[in-house]
Amino acid sequence: MKTAVAVVKGKYSSGLTKKVLDMVKAERLIHPKDRILIKPNCVVAKSSSTGLTTDPRIIEDTIEFIKHLGTEELVVAEGGAGHTTEKAFDITGMREVARRQGIALIDLNRDTRIEVKIKKPLKLHRIEIAESVYNSTCIINVPTLKVHSLALTTLSMKNLMGTILPKNIMHENLDAKIVDLAAILKDKVKLNIIDGIVGAETDEVHGTPVEMNLLIAGSDMVAVDTVSTAIMGIDPKKVKYLQLAAKCGLGISNLNEIEILGEPIDSVKRKFKLPPEFSG
Repeated sequence: MKTAVAVVKGKYSSGLTKKVLDMVKAERLIHPKDRILIKPNCVVAKSSSTGLTTDPRIIEDTIEFIKHLGTEELVVAEGGAGHTTEKAFDITGMREVARRQGIALIDLNRDTRIEVKIKKPLKLHRIEIAESVYNSTCIINVPTLKVHSLALTTLSMKNLMGTILPKNIMHENLDAKIVDLAAILKDKVKLNIIDGIVGAETDEVHGTPVEMNLLIAGSDMVAVDTVSTAIMGIDPKKVKYLQLAAKCGLGISNLNEIEILGEPIDSVKRKFKLPPEFSG
């Protein structure tokens, strides 16, 4: 049976998030006893209108969906670039969402760290992961739809870098290390929702916004990232970490083996301008 990835298009409303979650049967992926950690992308202190950070409305609607399932242990957590996370929580509106919903908002860069040794790594032998992530039983990964200057794209798998410290250990042999990190967290990451309401082209931090009005979701982060990559007009075969992840058995990177629910890729895709490092 093919792995499923849902693609929905429309001007944002609370119904859009519920629609994409219903399409992937998200209620079957989350147990009421789970310790849930929602991981947005707040890598920089910029509004989601830039396409660089996750739209807080998606986070709030996801929280509402989870609460309806009866789950009680729920936090939103992120570890952005440098010391910008707390400021990013304010500017993106995440702090206000957490206050309204009565849940904890955690700066993973200030969290206690747990050292984890990686079995049979490609390049990353050990990491220090935030304790909140380590203790969670279910990660809901909510990145943005962006290109990246080193990895070509930054989506579900790359978003997991926000869970570790230091982050600079990732930059050499980045593709392989993205796969190693994803392998550690694969069993915890039960749902991925790509915020494609506004994406970003040319760069992951200083990029140009691209209005797409899309949400893309699924349980297989490799498949979700593969579909999202294709929607940006990029051949998934050119994204090294996707191909490595598939070879390591972390998920599906072949579009022919993915069932697209909702909007066909060709009906919603747009060719994103690539970073200068990839545009030559």
